[in-house]
Amino acid sequence: MSIRIIVKEPDPVLREVAKEVTKFNSNLEKLVKDMAETMYDADGVGLAAPQIGISKRVIVVDVGDDNGLIAMVNPVIVEQDGEQLGPEGCLSIPNLNGDVLRADRIVVTGQHIDGESFTLEAQGYFARAFQHEIDHLNGILFTDLAENIYDISERARKGGE
Repeated sequence: MSIRIIVKEPDPVLREVAKEVTKFNSNLEKLVKDMAETMYDADGVGLAAPQIGISKRVIVVDVGDDNGLIAMVNPVIVEQDGEQLGPEGCLSIPNLNGDVLRADRIVVTGQHIDGESFTLEAQGYFARAFQHEIDHLNGILFTDLAENIYDISERARKGGE
Protein backbone atom coordinates (compact mmCIF):
# COMPACT_ATOMS: atom_id res chain seq x y z
CA MET A 1 0.00 0.00 0.00
CA SER A 2 1.08 3.55 -0.65
CA ILE A 3 0.06 6.98 0.46
CA ARG A 4 -0.81 8.96 -2.64
CA ILE A 5 -0.56 12.69 -3.22
CA ILE A 6 -3.93 14.42 -2.87
CA VAL A 7 -4.51 16.80 -5.75
CA LYS A 8 -5.71 20.27 -4.89
CA GLU A 9 -8.18 22.66 -6.49
CA PRO A 10 -7.84 23.89 -9.32
CA ASP A 11 -6.40 20.61 -10.71
CA PRO A 12 -8.56 19.82 -13.79
CA VAL A 13 -9.11 16.16 -12.78
CA LEU A 14 -11.32 17.44 -9.95
CA ARG A 15 -13.73 18.89 -12.53
CA GLU A 16 -13.97 15.79 -14.75
CA VAL A 17 -16.78 13.27 -14.74
CA ALA A 18 -14.92 10.13 -13.66
CA LYS A 19 -14.97 7.04 -15.84
CA GLU A 20 -16.97 3.96 -14.90
CA VAL A 21 -14.89 1.04 -13.66
CA THR A 22 -15.20 -2.05 -15.87
CA LYS A 23 -12.14 -4.06 -14.77
CA PHE A 24 -12.26 -5.61 -11.32
CA ASN A 25 -8.73 -6.86 -10.71
CA SER A 26 -5.68 -6.52 -8.47
CA ASN A 27 -5.04 -2.99 -9.76
CA LEU A 28 -8.46 -1.89 -8.46
CA GLU A 29 -7.80 -3.62 -5.15
CA LYS A 30 -4.47 -1.77 -4.81
CA LEU A 31 -6.14 1.53 -5.73
CA VAL A 32 -8.76 1.09 -2.98
CA LYS A 33 -6.12 0.15 -0.40
CA ASP A 34 -4.01 3.16 -1.37
CA MET A 35 -7.06 5.44 -1.20
CA ALA A 36 -7.95 4.21 2.29
CA GLU A 37 -4.38 4.62 3.52
CA THR A 38 -4.19 8.11 1.99
CA MET A 39 -7.53 9.12 3.55
CA TYR A 40 -6.50 7.91 7.02
CA ASP A 41 -3.07 9.56 6.73
CA ALA A 42 -4.77 12.89 5.90
CA ASP A 43 -7.34 12.52 8.73
CA GLY A 44 -10.18 12.47 6.22
CA VAL A 45 -13.54 10.70 6.37
CA GLY A 46 -13.82 10.09 2.62
CA LEU A 47 -11.80 10.13 -0.56
CA ALA A 48 -12.68 9.81 -4.24
CA ALA A 49 -10.24 8.50 -6.85
CA PRO A 50 -10.13 11.86 -8.71
CA GLN A 51 -8.66 13.37 -5.53
CA ILE A 52 -5.52 11.31 -6.12
CA GLY A 53 -5.52 12.17 -9.81
CA ILE A 54 -7.32 9.04 -11.07
CA SER A 55 -10.50 9.61 -13.06
CA LYS A 56 -12.35 6.45 -11.97
CA ARG A 57 -15.66 6.04 -10.15
CA VAL A 58 -14.26 4.76 -6.86
CA ILE A 59 -14.78 6.13 -3.34
CA VAL A 60 -13.83 5.20 0.20
CA VAL A 61 -15.71 6.44 3.28
CA ASP A 62 -15.08 5.96 7.00
CA VAL A 63 -16.84 8.42 9.31
CA GLY A 64 -15.58 6.63 12.42
CA ASP A 65 -18.81 4.82 13.27
CA ASP A 66 -19.76 1.13 13.37
CA ASN A 67 -19.87 0.98 9.56
CA GLY A 68 -16.08 1.19 9.38
CA LEU A 69 -14.40 1.54 6.01
CA ILE A 70 -16.72 1.30 3.02
CA ALA A 71 -15.22 1.12 -0.46
CA MET A 72 -17.67 1.51 -3.33
CA VAL A 73 -17.10 1.25 -7.06
CA ASN A 74 -19.48 2.96 -9.50
CA PRO A 75 -21.75 4.36 -6.75
CA VAL A 76 -25.15 5.79 -7.65
CA ILE A 77 -27.63 7.46 -5.31
CA VAL A 78 -30.97 5.81 -6.09
CA GLU A 79 -33.09 7.32 -3.34
CA GLN A 80 -32.87 10.37 -1.11
CA ASP A 81 -35.08 12.27 1.29
CA GLY A 82 -35.01 14.83 4.05
CA GLU A 83 -32.58 17.71 4.40
CA GLN A 84 -29.60 18.56 6.53
CA LEU A 85 -27.51 21.70 6.46
CA GLY A 86 -24.03 21.27 7.84
CA PRO A 87 -20.35 22.07 7.54
CA GLU A 88 -18.11 20.35 5.02
CA GLY A 89 -14.45 20.50 4.21
CA CYS A 90 -12.36 18.73 1.60
CA LEU A 91 -8.86 17.31 1.48
CA SER A 92 -8.52 18.84 -2.01
CA ILE A 93 -9.49 22.32 -0.75
CA PRO A 94 -7.47 22.84 2.43
CA ASN A 95 -8.37 25.51 4.98
CA LEU A 96 -11.88 26.11 3.64
CA ASN A 97 -15.19 24.87 5.01
CA GLY A 98 -18.71 25.65 3.94
CA ASP A 99 -22.28 24.95 4.94
CA VAL A 100 -23.86 22.59 2.41
CA LEU A 101 -27.48 21.45 2.14
CA ARG A 102 -27.64 17.67 1.63
CA ALA A 103 -30.24 14.93 1.76
CA ASP A 104 -30.53 13.51 5.28
CA ARG A 105 -31.05 9.93 4.09
CA ILE A 106 -29.83 8.22 0.94
CA VAL A 107 -29.77 4.78 -0.61
CA VAL A 108 -26.68 4.06 -2.70
CA THR A 109 -26.00 1.17 -5.06
CA GLY A 110 -22.57 0.23 -6.26
CA GLN A 111 -20.08 -2.59 -6.43
CA HIS A 112 -17.46 -4.15 -4.20
CA ILE A 113 -13.90 -4.40 -5.55
CA ASP A 114 -14.73 -7.91 -6.82
CA GLY A 115 -17.59 -6.52 -8.95
CA GLU A 116 -20.41 -7.84 -6.75
CA SER A 117 -23.30 -5.37 -6.48
CA PHE A 118 -24.51 -4.07 -3.14
CA THR A 119 -26.81 -1.43 -1.71
CA LEU A 120 -26.51 0.57 1.45
CA GLU A 121 -28.62 3.10 3.29
CA ALA A 122 -26.95 6.05 4.96
CA GLN A 123 -28.31 8.76 7.22
CA GLY A 124 -26.98 11.96 8.75
CA TYR A 125 -23.22 12.48 8.65
CA PHE A 126 -22.68 9.10 6.94
CA ALA A 127 -25.06 10.18 4.14
CA ARG A 128 -23.31 13.55 3.89
CA ALA A 129 -19.93 11.87 3.37
CA PHE A 130 -21.28 9.65 0.58
CA GLN A 131 -22.93 12.57 -1.21
CA HIS A 132 -19.72 14.62 -0.97
CA GLU A 133 -17.59 11.81 -2.42
CA ILE A 134 -20.06 10.94 -5.18
CA ASP A 135 -20.10 14.63 -6.14
CA HIS A 136 -16.34 14.35 -6.69
CA LEU A 137 -17.00 11.62 -9.26
CA ASN A 138 -19.16 14.11 -11.17
CA GLY A 139 -16.70 17.01 -11.04
CA ILE A 140 -18.63 18.83 -8.31
CA LEU A 141 -16.88 20.36 -5.30
CA PHE A 142 -18.52 21.36 -2.02
CA THR A 143 -17.64 24.98 -2.77
CA ASP A 144 -20.03 24.81 -5.75
CA LEU A 145 -22.91 23.98 -3.40
CA ALA A 146 -22.06 25.80 -0.17
CA GLU A 147 -24.38 28.47 1.16
CA ASN A 148 -21.34 30.18 2.61
CA ILE A 149 -17.62 29.45 2.64
CA TYR A 150 -15.23 30.32 5.42
CA ASP A 151 -11.49 30.07 5.93
CA ILE A 152 -10.87 27.77 8.88
CA SER A 153 -7.18 28.66 9.06
CA GLU A 154 -8.23 32.29 9.62
CA ARG A 155 -10.67 31.25 12.37
CA ALA A 156 -7.97 29.13 13.99
CA ARG A 157 -5.53 32.06 14.01
CA LYS A 158 -8.13 34.41 15.51
CA GLY A 159 -9.17 31.84 18.10
CA GLY A 160 -5.55 31.35 19.15
CA GLU A 161 -4.84 35.04 19.75
